[in-house]
Amino acid sequence: LAELDGVVELQRTEDNRIIKVVSRQTYRDEHDLPHGYRPVVENGAWVEIGQPVAATDDETAAPVLARLTGTADVRKSKVTIVSEEREEREYTVPASARLKVEDGQPVQAGDLLTEGSKDPEEVLRIQGRDAVQRYMIDEVQEVYRSQGVSINDKHIEVIARQMLRKLRVDQTGDTEMLPGELVDRFEFEDKNRQVLAEGGEPATALPVLLGVTKASLNTESFLAAASFQETTKVLTEAAISGKVDKLLGLKENVIIGKLIPAGTGLAARQQARRERLAAQQQLMLEGGPLPTGLILEDGQPVVLGGPVGEGGVAVAERTPTRLEDLEDDDDDEELLLEEDEGASE
Repeated sequence: LAELDGVVELQRTEDNRIIKVVSRQTYRDEHDLPHGYRPVVENGAWVEIGQPVAATDDETAAPVLARLTGTADVRKSKVTIVSEEREEREYTVPASARLKVEDGQPVQAGDLLTEGSKDPEEVLRIQGRDAVQRYMIDEVQEVYRSQGVSINDKHIEVIARQMLRKLRVDQTGDTEMLPGELVDRFEFEDKNRQVLAEGGEPATALPVLLGVTKASLNTESFLAAASFQETTKVLTEAAISGKVDKLLGLKENVIIGKLIPAGTGLAARQQARRERLAAQQQLMLEGGPLPTGLILEDGQPVVLGGPVGEGGVAVAERTPTRLEDLEDDDDDEELLLEEDEGASE
């Protein structure tokens, strides 16, 4: 694949052929000479940055200095410095390879120079994340369409998105990540956002293309990973490292027989949880004076000032501090589902 935009130059040797992709960028710096100034360089002369290109007989007047390194193009009242930057990439291909380019042909970064299929990892390195996603979707669709099968792009897009979800840390900055570590893209962005808020230096990372198997085994949920492949290995590593599965996805909730966090009943369950939280907070406020502080008992927050027990001693009430601390009861979920079914009927 061509790594940059440019023009092809072909060279032949005894055993191989050499493909050069040459990119040239031309910059022009024009100097309109004020009245009384004359050029002090010749047409076609090489000029360095800071070198005088025009001057006047007035010794107190400053000369005109070149702002670029390049060749001088001198006219009567104008001096132009023409600078050309050249960058090239060289590829050695065997004599048996069939070329897809000709000498002098312009190419763009990512174009094929020889016949064959593109390497997705090379496409990712040269053209970026969006280009490799588009390439994989087009290639998969080409196979299915050749057999008369029509598939919506969104199904392939989900797979491609998961294959590109990981990043490999390059520079750690002020974060706690390690060089070469594979991290989730969203987790990486959250950590960088936190470091920037504290005035630190963010980390840098490169996108990584994982295979379907490895992408499935590198999920946050160890239950979902264990259900795919290498069940014993995944569960053993999860037990050794003490992983916690937050049951945020669909597969892990299906495995343990819990309602999935999706569907028409999700909003009703979330609303019921909020109402229970509000009711408990209201009961806490009506049961006595407002708490002046919190203490910890077994690592949990406890509010003092609740109902008075035997002997006039205040009984501590354990109060949920987050919405997730209120667990759904099976009876409540079944009741909500029955209500939804009744409403739909």
